[in-house]
Amino acid sequence: MLTTLYGIAANDPLFLLLQHRAALFLAVFAACLWAAFVPEGRRLAVIVTAISMGSFLLLYFANGAPPSLRRIAIVDLAGLPVLALAAFFAFRPTP
Repeated sequence: MLTTLYGIAANDPLFLLLQHRAALFLAVFAACLWAAFVPEGRRLAVIVTAISMGSFLLLYFANGAPPSLRRIAIVDLAGLPVLALAAFFAFRPTP
């Protein structure tokens, strides 16, 4: 899957870095899953997800929007409105 998404062969040293990135995505997913059931974790999950998505998009566009990463950028861009909605509910004042 990493080879398909990123165009990097399994014997490339960057493959290890991408495996690490996948593990970090698992941590972001776990935070979001936890926040779905524990309201106190929602703010942290929004912040962690925003850092993950935002940093990738900033780096992607700062490096000339490489075509090989376009699919990932589109998914992150499509997720921003959902993240904004989650942030609205996570950070709104509670009565």
